[in-house]
Amino acid sequence: MLAEAIASIVAFFFTLIATPKLVRFFAFNLNLYAKDMQKPGKPVLPTSGGIALVAGFIAGFFTYIAVKVFVFNDFSSLVYLMAGTIAILILAFIGFFDDLSTTRRPKEVKKGLKDIRVGLSQKTKFLLTIPSAIPLMAVNAGVHTIFIPFIGSVDFGIFYPLFLIPLGFVFTSNAVNMLAGFNGSEAGMGIAYVATLAIIAFLSGAISFPILIIALATLLGYIRYNWYPAMILPGDSLTYFLGGVVATGVILGNIESYGVIVMIPFIIEFFLKARARFKASSLGILQKNGKLKAPYGKKIYSLTHVIMNLGKPKSEKEVLYYMIAIESVFCIIALLVFFWINY
Repeated sequence: MLAEAIASIVAFFFTLIATPKLVRFFAFNLNLYAKDMQKPGKPVLPTSGGIALVAGFIAGFFTYIAVKVFVFNDFSSLVYLMAGTIAILILAFIGFFDDLSTTRRPKEVKKGLKDIRVGLSQKTKFLLTIPSAIPLMAVNAGVHTIFIPFIGSVDFGIFYPLFLIPLGFVFTSNAVNMLAGFNGSEAGMGIAYVATLAIIAFLSGAISFPILIIALATLLGYIRYNWYPAMILPGDSLTYFLGGVVATGVILGNIESYGVIVMIPFIIEFFLKARARFKASSLGILQKNGKLKAPYGKKIYSLTHVIMNLGKPKSEKEVLYYMIAIESVFCIIALLVFFWINY
């Protein structure tokens, strides 16, 4: 645990220090902005804060390797961890490319354009995320036999590396990206499910524990800047990074069934968005009193629409709390199922 502890501390403080510097760099050097759509006046904020987490993750992971190799002379599992890290970085790069290619300049924002994010098409995002699975496919990562609660162990054979691994990366990266857009929601929900998977990985002795605990440390270092009201928006670089962390963590750790449980809110979101052919927005319509109105009336195309239609109108902060609470419920279920099966 010493290597993991040192690496996590490095990742936490690196992200904590790097994030405000990125805020200034993106704002004054790259003019990389996006509108904070759920606030009065729709203020323009620096975006792509996920790059700070990626930098913190790299710093933490390199520290982990240095301690394991040069202090403990331990080379076990490094091939799989390196392959997993490469896969995560490929997804983060795709997310950052989307941030760079779809954000208009501040001058255009001031001209009153309604949208400043065009976004890559869903088809393009789908196709771009497929290659991220190649590093883990190349090392034949994971165990082909998966334990499914209430069913038992199922051996997927060659079907596992050739189909299930790419499917896992494509789904997690795009699904996490679908349920986003509120200050603190991506990082807040990410803390819940990454922490849950890290606990399960640790208790089951999974080799993916270092990746999960280092990723958790970066989220904890970043959340203060993205929490409501945010100083920087995460961008797709964060959502794709988190998708890669989940996919890598469950595949390398052979904890796929628990990964499915913590991802249930995102699975629901996928099917809700599919009803609108993935053209519906999770965001609400901002009212004069600062509350959010469901954008499609009683038609539900997102979990956030369900929240907005519950009782009185909700503020962005209230929607955020509901989203984290929903995710936390499924994280608790995953932990209960794990303890019920193993203890």
